[in-house]
Amino acid sequence: MDAGPDAATLGESLRRECGDIRLLHEPADLAPYETDYRELYHGRALAVALPGSVEEVSRLVAWCHAECVGVVPQGGNTGYCGGATPDDSGRQLIIALGRLNRVREIDAANVSMTVEAGCVLERVQQAATDASRFFPLELGSAGSCQIGGNLATNAGGLNVLRFGMARDLVLGIEAVLPDGRVYRHLRALRKDNTGYDLKSLLIGSEGTLGIITAATLKLWPQPRHTATAFVAVAGVAAAVELLNQLRIAAGERVNSFELLPRIAIELARRHVAGISDPLPGNHDWYVLCELSTSGAEPVDHLLQEVLLAASSSGLVLDATLAANERQRLELWRLRESIPEAQGRAGPGIKHDISVPVSALGAFVAAATDWVRRTVPNGTLVGYGHAGDGNLHFNIHWLDGTTKAAIAAQEPLIRRGLHDLVAAHGGSFSAEHGIGQRKVGELRHYAQPVELDMMRDIKRALDPDGIMNPGKVLWG
Repeated sequence: MDAGPDAATLGESLRRECGDIRLLHEPADLAPYETDYRELYHGRALAVALPGSVEEVSRLVAWCHAECVGVVPQGGNTGYCGGATPDDSGRQLIIALGRLNRVREIDAANVSMTVEAGCVLERVQQAATDASRFFPLELGSAGSCQIGGNLATNAGGLNVLRFGMARDLVLGIEAVLPDGRVYRHLRALRKDNTGYDLKSLLIGSEGTLGIITAATLKLWPQPRHTATAFVAVAGVAAAVELLNQLRIAAGERVNSFELLPRIAIELARRHVAGISDPLPGNHDWYVLCELSTSGAEPVDHLLQEVLLAASSSGLVLDATLAANERQRLELWRLRESIPEAQGRAGPGIKHDISVPVSALGAFVAAATDWVRRTVPNGTLVGYGHAGDGNLHFNIHWLDGTTKAAIAAQEPLIRRGLHDLVAAHGGSFSAEHGIGQRKVGELRHYAQPVELDMMRDIKRALDPDGIMNPGKVLWG
């Protein structure tokens, strides 16, 4: 983008043209929007706009297009990669979508709902429940993240194994394009084979091709029966085989399959109040798995039968099944407390990787050995959504190592682990997106033809490069 007018001149123009839209200018008001969730990135915005309608978003983006001002869309600001944080130029406008928070329609017969981008995920889930339906996207940040950001980053979460990523949950999209035009395609159709799938282009684009303002989402019948188990397994390969046996026995009724190492349990018990160990004794690896059905047949006996057979064959070392909803929530609280426990335990380096499920055992073995040899003063905490091949493969320092010393090691660690991921046919970004944090990794690992196609699409839709500059692609 051209340098253009200075920030003061732009601010006056913004107030003159869009002053009837709610705008924040004071430094104290801007501060919460100018820093990312993990406080890794800090920027300086021209202003923060709080539009209350898609028409206001359209006017703001049209003004940015005319003035060649960068646009930084922001939802709940819960991302891990700095994708919603402005640079420090003072010439980028943050457009925060929190006031676009209406549930526009729920069509129970069509098992679909249309919601605006600023709806908090938890509210979307509750609105579906109130209509006796189920929306399956489940994230630890459900109480603060917004559905627009979930779609912009193609969020994953706990139920990907059964229901897919955010992209798989969407029927239609409404979005404001880089020149201010509004793309309205909120059809609630399962079959719509009319040209390019433009909604899928916008989902996962992290605001670099447009701003999602509303979406029509798929719903499902409410689960009637749920069975949840915490299982000690003989190793990662044993966990993969247990998953295979569960899927053979239960089919699509397998919702979640989370892999947890012993160190994650210990950190959660040590640093988060109220967390207890579900099983006696110490085992190296555990699985938290859940089945559900909307039919009349309970699934607890089915889960018990699979675990009993797996125990007889040596895959399962011990297990406990939740006897009621309270116990089920306690097991999930243990899983969801791990990120908090890591943060309290000390500084670390986080990786959001995925490999084919069949390669999990080989990858974990190779990566664990590499960490042991390369980072002897680091503690590996690798856990996550093993059912879909996604692990949060984090290294933490519990011995008082300084943040500066850790930062000095980060490039070597990142490259070494990501090379191992690539060697096992995986991805360096499974569910957290690229943002600004992983731009260099995309440039390093993507095929040249992939990058050319992405840049061609970006230039076609956003020739002036105003949409979320510096995110996903560079230059």
